Amino acid sequence: MQPWIPLGAILGGLSVMFGAFGAHSLTARLTEQKLAAFHTATQYQFFHSLALVMVGILAIQLGEPFAKKLKLAGSLFAAGIALFCGSIYILTLGGPRFFGPVTPLGGLSFMAGWFTLAYAFLKKQ
Repeated sequence: MQPWIPLGAILGGLSVMFGAFGAHSLTARLTEQKLAAFHTATQYQFFHSLALVMVGILAIQLGEPFAKKLKLAGSLFAAGIALFCGSIYILTLGGPRFFGPVTPLGGLSFMAGWFTLAYAFLKKQ
């Protein structure tokens, strides 16, 4: 079972929900800077949700030789969503400031996920 497709689909749906929430409920409550940060989080969540779906499709199509590297890429994308997007959502909604240093860790997870995905195809089995 590939968890990446349903996880990506759920997180993609949530990114649309969060985007609508931000556009319709937060415009009067947040500064422009915080609203822009919230919007950035929803965009990154959506893009990386699609990446998770793509990883799942690739894993199904390519099978075992790529499975380990694709699993790592998917895990890094999911961690990036949780750390990067999650910390921005928390911070913009007034959560504790100690989540600030978490955001770059999520960005690093996204980058590592993309580089891991590239590596899976650059290096022959």
